Amino acid sequence: MRKAPPLCLAVLLGCFTAARPAASQSANGAIDLAARIAPTAARPEPVRQFTFYVLTKSYAEITKDVEAQEVAPNREKFIDDLKVSPELQEWLRAHEIFDLTAPNMDQLVTSDDILHVPEFLLAYQRTNSGGVTKGIPKPRFADADKTQNPARYEKQHQEYVVALKKFIQTHPESVNGMELELNGVNPQPKWAQMRAEHNKRVLRLAPEVAQTKYLAAQADTDLDGRASISNLPAGSYWISTLNLDAGAGDTRLRWDVPVSIQGGHTTRIELTNLNATDTHGSTP
Repeated sequence: MRKAPPLCLAVLLGCFTAARPAASQSANGAIDLAARIAPTAARPEPVRQFTFYVLTKSYAEITKDVEAQEVAPNREKFIDDLKVSPELQEWLRAHEIFDLTAPNMDQLVTSDDILHVPEFLLAYQRTNSGGVTKGIPKPRFADADKTQNPARYEKQHQEYVVALKKFIQTHPESVNGMELELNGVNPQPKWAQMRAEHNKRVLRLAPEVAQTKYLAAQADTDLDGRASISNLPAGSYWISTLNLDAGAGDTRLRWDVPVSIQGGHTTRIELTNLNATDTHGSTP
C-alpha cells in the first residue's frame, strides 16, 4: 500500500496547487469604462443600461472582411443584364452614372450621343414634340422604305441625322428636360435596390461574425453609464457597440475604441463624443 507523503510535504504541495490559479488570474487584466454622450448645447449624459462588447478585432475591420466575402453587385454584369439597347449599354459603361433622370443629364449628353443611342433620340424627340421647339427638323423617311426602298430610306435618314445634329449643336437648350422622358429606361432604382440589399446583408452578418469569432467579453452599463469587465488575458482589444447606436438628445454615437490590457492591471477608459463615430441622420 502506497504511503501518504509527510504532513509538511503535503501542506507544501497543497499550497503550491492553490497558488497556481491565483498566479494565472493575476496575469489577466480588467477594464473599467464610463460612457457619456454630450448632446448639442447640453450637458453630457450617461449611457445607461447599454451593452458594450470587447472584441479581439476592430469592428470596422470585421465589417470590411464581411463586405469582402459578401459579393457586391457587379457593375458590368448589371449593365449586361439591362433590357436596353446595346448603344445605351455602351454609353453607361463609358460614364460613371446610372441615374438617367438626374438634372445634369443635359450636360452629359452630346449631340452624337442623342443620335447614336435610340433611347436618347426618342427622349429628345418627345421633349421637343408638339411644336414646343421651333425649327426642329422632322424626319421625312418612312419605316416602310427600309425594306421597300432602302436607298431612299438611307438617304433621307442621313439627311435627317445631319440636320438634327446641326440643330442640337445650334440650340443646346433643346436638350433641357430630356431626362424627364428617360424614367422608363432609368437603371438607377434597380441598381440602388441591389446595393441596398447587399448593405443589409453586411449589416446583418457583421454583428454575428463579431460575436461568434471575436467576442472576448461583454457588459451592460449601470445607471451611471459605468461597467467593469475582469479576467481578460493581456493583449489588444476593441470596445465596440457593434452596429448599435447609443443616443442622447439629438446625438447618436457608436464606439470602436482600441484598448490595451496588461496583466494584473485595470485599464480605465472614458467613452465620449471625442472617440466615437457620430451616426446621427445615417441609415441604420
